[in-house]
Amino acid sequence: MTTARKRRGAFWLGVGLVTALLACGLPAGLAMVYVDRLPFRSETAGTATAGPAPSPRPGDPFTVTQAWLRDRIAELVDEQAAALLRGDEQGFVALALPGSPAVATLRRQFRSLRAMGVSVWRPRVDALPERVERGGGVEWRVAIDVEHCFGAPDCAVSQVSITSWWVDESAGPRVRAVEPSGTSREGPNREGPRPWEVSDLVAVVGERTVVATTRDNRSLLPRLSLEAERAAAVADRYVVGGRQPDRYRVYYAAGPEWRRWYGGNRPQWTAGYAVAIGGGNYDVVLNGDRVQPARAGDLLRHELTHVASLPAEGFPNGTAWWLVEGMAELAGAGGRPVSRYGSLPEVRRLLTAGKWDGQLATVEPPADAEGWEVTGRYGVGYLAVRHLADRFGERRLLEFFAAVVHERRPPDRAAWDVFGEEWAVLHEECVRYVRAAAGVST
Repeated sequence: MTTARKRRGAFWLGVGLVTALLACGLPAGLAMVYVDRLPFRSETAGTATAGPAPSPRPGDPFTVTQAWLRDRIAELVDEQAAALLRGDEQGFVALALPGSPAVATLRRQFRSLRAMGVSVWRPRVDALPERVERGGGVEWRVAIDVEHCFGAPDCAVSQVSITSWWVDESAGPRVRAVEPSGTSREGPNREGPRPWEVSDLVAVVGERTVVATTRDNRSLLPRLSLEAERAAAVADRYVVGGRQPDRYRVYYAAGPEWRRWYGGNRPQWTAGYAVAIGGGNYDVVLNGDRVQPARAGDLLRHELTHVASLPAEGFPNGTAWWLVEGMAELAGAGGRPVSRYGSLPEVRRLLTAGKWDGQLATVEPPADAEGWEVTGRYGVGYLAVRHLADRFGERRLLEFFAAVVHERRPPDRAAWDVFGEEWAVLHEECVRYVRAAAGVST
């Protein structure tokens, strides 16, 4: 999903979905991926055990040691959560083994989370620790699930699963290393890592947005925050399905961060994407190598409209891709006349090259599409949605979007329910509008 002078996208299906995008003379799209968890909260909660595990005794089953260790670790991460929320860096890092990699990791995470306004951080240790022999010693692999969010204490939480490695010292368990989320035996995936897990971030917390980037790019934050706040005011008009986002989260990535956050590996023309992270929340990531803050308005309106309009669990696109992307493009266009829509040349080329069969259900770009073709297909979605908005108004357009994208009604039924007209007729109207706007005779 995308917005800008030129945009192109590509989708991946995995733990969620992704839509690539680009902006400002480059292809832009959205990426939606769902990721499963994250941490924060102004209240803490520990493991869900029936009662304190007894101390292990000689001859006890191995599970007794595991349960005892789990309870000790749960106590420590509860204390760590409280330290985070009160702004105590030393307390947050206290459970790390001195001199271990975990010290630097936790200090970095503390600074990033505090900069972004973490307000909820609830760790939970449910699984028994796994004993692993490493480097001639014994370590314990522990999965910690953390509910979290940024903003007001009642913000909607997401969850992230963090893998940590512990050693059992005489003074009690201490964490030696923390793995970023999204790492598996098969390698990195689009569930992570979250930017705050692996990068030292600075942020501006606005009324409707949180914009974060690395310290090297901190001078760009004022303009990025301004553009994001303006985009949020537009995206708020396209909320579908209930609750308005607490705050839109935007990360500005450049160089190694773009290649690492959320698994990286997007097409080189990608300008940004939105990622579903659970709990109805999305993160937006902008490609700093392709997007300049002063020209990020179209892209931000596009991406934040995805956040506002899409279902909590994401959407698999497919036959409704034109509607999902067209809605975001409508917001991204910022009310400009159709004649000033920047991708009209690519739409014209798409139509005259015979690259599209004239069915909105098939306009999603194939995986091997060239950049200009992707841009043209986004343009088709925009023009079709623009026609519906001009004819029926944005309120009824949003009702149609909700019926098709959220409720998964087929377009022929949704069109009759919302517009009182047959979809076959409206579809032909939309296609004629696309061709006319692109200057291609029927």
